[in-house]
Amino acid sequence: MSESKIHGPARKSGPDLALAPTEEERAANLVRMNMAAAALAARGHFPVIGVNVALPVLQAAGLDDKHPLMMAISLAVTGRCDAGLQIGRSPGADREIARLRELGRPIYVRLEDVPDPDAG
Repeated sequence: MSESKIHGPARKSGPDLALAPTEEERAANLVRMNMAAAALAARGHFPVIGVNVALPVLQAAGLDDKHPLMMAISLAVTGRCDAGLQIGRSPGADREIARLRELGRPIYVRLEDVPDPDAG
């Protein structure tokens, strides 16, 4: 099973990567990432979303989602993944994609381009 990281905006939205102005828009960003993760899981991948790993830790520590630990956890998770699926852009997602590139890992922008986890 291949670990694939989903990259997209959590707190940002729109072409100018502005802060998503409402909690509803931030929640919608997470729903989009979770839906992409579900689609990857249905294809046999082990999907990972950094914000879903980091947020419970931050909340338990009484920290907000702007704390540097958010990005640190997400980048650590990214470094353990075999590939990335970029469904949108944000400064954080761009940093995660850059990390995958540094590691020579493939990055996909369309779900249908992600190969079967048992291929090759």
